[in-house]
Amino acid sequence: MGLGMAVGAGLFLGVGAGIRAAGPAIIIAYMIAGAIVVGVMRMLGEMAAADPSPGSFATYGRKAFGDWAGFLLGWLYWFLLIMVGGAEITGAAAIMSSWFGVPQWIPALVTVVFFAAINLAQVKGFGEFEYWFAMIKVVVIAGFLLIGSALFLGLLPGSGFVGFDNISESGFAPNGIAGVAAGLLAVAFAFGGIEVVTIAAAESEKPAQAVKRAVNSIIWRIGLFYIGSVIIIILLIPYARIDAADSAADSPFTQVLDMANIPGAVGFMEAVIVLALLSAFNAQIYGTSRMAYQQALDGDAPAWLRRTNAQRVPINSVLVSVFFAFLAVGLQWWNPPGLLTFLMSAVGGCLIVTWIMITLSYARLRGQLAGDDIALSPRWLPWVTLAALVGILALMLLDASARGQIFAVLALSLALVGLSQLNRSRSRAMSGQ
Repeated sequence: MGLGMAVGAGLFLGVGAGIRAAGPAIIIAYMIAGAIVVGVMRMLGEMAAADPSPGSFATYGRKAFGDWAGFLLGWLYWFLLIMVGGAEITGAAAIMSSWFGVPQWIPALVTVVFFAAINLAQVKGFGEFEYWFAMIKVVVIAGFLLIGSALFLGLLPGSGFVGFDNISESGFAPNGIAGVAAGLLAVAFAFGGIEVVTIAAAESEKPAQAVKRAVNSIIWRIGLFYIGSVIIIILLIPYARIDAADSAADSPFTQVLDMANIPGAVGFMEAVIVLALLSAFNAQIYGTSRMAYQQALDGDAPAWLRRTNAQRVPINSVLVSVFFAFLAVGLQWWNPPGLLTFLMSAVGGCLIVTWIMITLSYARLRGQLAGDDIALSPRWLPWVTLAALVGILALMLLDASARGQIFAVLALSLALVGLSQLNRSRSRAMSGQ
């Protein structure tokens, strides 16, 4: 599930934007972002091992700071996944409609209905489905790394040893420190989504062991795939030819495969991108449904969202997530002036709020964590991680294109905190009656 969420179209299409900003020095930005995520996931993994819950960080925020924090984190992350899911299914439908020559809404409808059925079935079936999605992506990226390495070494027919000529031509940091900072903003949230691993922990057979194994393995795997892919791209493609891609044909991955004279590279990358988008959407429906279910258990959502079927799947929460996924898809096509821009800007800031709250929750709850499978991180980890996250926030405030994300998520967060207070007041009034 972590691979399904984090290894998506952002890697295959968006990696060029970060390289364009920082040049080969984008490696530094990825290492900083990776280190931040390692810290966040270690802390979240320890809390999940001690107390597995479908609410994950929303549950821990509630324990650390009270009901307002649980309400905020649960619904903020739910909103994040719903809006990103709408964007992803829209992108996948656009590619699939061109394959079959049908209107875009047809593959979108078929896809959403199909994944609704998958998520309404026994959770084991969902896990198997996501496993094979992730496996295909692992094989594709591993193949890319092998092909790229062979091109670099001049082992393929018609190729010669590349060396470091492309890096020498542009320089390691062609845009200086400012470029690295811009690149860090471009890739800061590249690993976002792996938090969903801890949401699934509560439904695994041995939660403590499962979440520990998943968190430890997902960190190095995603790091290898992202950083390894970026190294191949900056070694093989001149800096002047790398930029953000709007289609599979412009992707740096496609450019590398074309260099290897692999036939049908564009069509192949289109299929991989669609697979990545569908895999992430599948995991997002799971994550949002479990988050809504836990919110209902905690009194922060209508009681009917608690209903489960014979397989213990929260069917009403799944159906609500699917319904709002449909609405998000509709927003992508309707695109009312200003609304979609505001919502997607808020999405950009939701992740950093979530990471900051995970860090603060861990700092407060660390002394209460216990268990045979829990090896606590050093006491300084939350504070170093928090300082790095505040640094990212400062960069966002200084960047005109990213500043709107802070203001949008601040408005959304204040609205959610206000709703949490209204909800608690209503609950107290009802209990008093």
